[in-house]
Amino acid sequence: MDEALLRSLTPSVLGILVRRGADFAAAEDAVQDALVEAVRVWPADPPRDAKGWLVTAAWRKFLDATRADTARRRREDRVDEEPPPGPASSADDTLQLYFLCAHPSLSPSSAVALTLRAVGGLTTRQIAASYLVPEATMAQRISRAKRTVSGVRLDQPGDVANVLRVLYLVFNEGYSGDIDLAAEAIRLTRQLAAAIDHPEVAGLLALMLLHHARRASRTAPDGSLVPLADQDRSRWDRELIAEGVVILQSALARDRLGEFQAQAAVAALHADAPAAEETDWVQIVEWYDELLRLTDSPVVRLNRAVAVGEADGPRAGLAALAALDDSLPRHTAVAAYLHERDGDLTRAARLYTEAAHQAPNLAERDYLTRQAARLNTGRDG
Repeated sequence: MDEALLRSLTPSVLGILVRRGADFAAAEDAVQDALVEAVRVWPADPPRDAKGWLVTAAWRKFLDATRADTARRRREDRVDEEPPPGPASSADDTLQLYFLCAHPSLSPSSAVALTLRAVGGLTTRQIAASYLVPEATMAQRISRAKRTVSGVRLDQPGDVANVLRVLYLVFNEGYSGDIDLAAEAIRLTRQLAAAIDHPEVAGLLALMLLHHARRASRTAPDGSLVPLADQDRSRWDRELIAEGVVILQSALARDRLGEFQAQAAVAALHADAPAAEETDWVQIVEWYDELLRLTDSPVVRLNRAVAVGEADGPRAGLAALAALDDSLPRHTAVAAYLHERDGDLTRAARLYTEAAHQAPNLAERDYLTRQAARLNTGRDG
């Protein structure tokens, strides 16, 4: 059973049903039922036309559900004639489904869940396991999201920026349960790139590939975090890096710079350095300046302060940091790092301890606690 094929066909099959007159929620349920049927039937009797089989099966599931609902009898009269099965042009439908699932009326968490279900073809159980929540909780979230967008027409224009933000949220969830969400986000972004020619879509895909290439080196065997400067670069996936760089260069050549292209440029500069001390921090600062012009984000300003500290020395980095709100996430950790670089180990140890208490997860807390202990041990010795 080719599960990847099933999932790749999901958005186009769903789009065809909606075009035929099914409302989004009913169509999505019918497609999920057809996918379950395919998993049961295909191993023994694989179809010659996988997409045509799914369209036919999903449409029949939809008609069965419509006939069973007497309150929808009038709509049944409109859709009772079954159109012929078979392939259909669906690139536009796929693109519109991305827009629909990232509709601005949805919360970020609902948009992510609906995208994984309707566009990604994942089951509710798989999505729930990935987010470490009960299946019933995720089912309610998806059901509410489907109701929210049920009145939105599929042919309305959508916002690419919303779609990219949702896909990046999926990517940053990483891995939990039996679905690798980082890999799933890359797959969906590749699919989006095939449906739309947009430099920021290419920029996001390049960014994902460049980050994903370093994945194997980000944690030690005991699960502890390994910072970028200490990672074993021989474990980086050079094929993914090369692909990401080529995609990025093609996007940048179009001279329509966006925030994902700029972020990917920073990631490419890190990936290009044979060793941490050979990183081109001056150029990284320049790219953060471009990002600030695009977003004016406090997080970008924080990352820029780190880059300035590397390019121009820790005191320059601390001066850049002083202009920022100290309640920013990771502000204290950055201050600790820059003070350590500047030789103020007592203050750095205290700040690492503070940062550990503020850490959003156990892995980061453990790392910061070890940094504080390292400095305290060194001073005691």
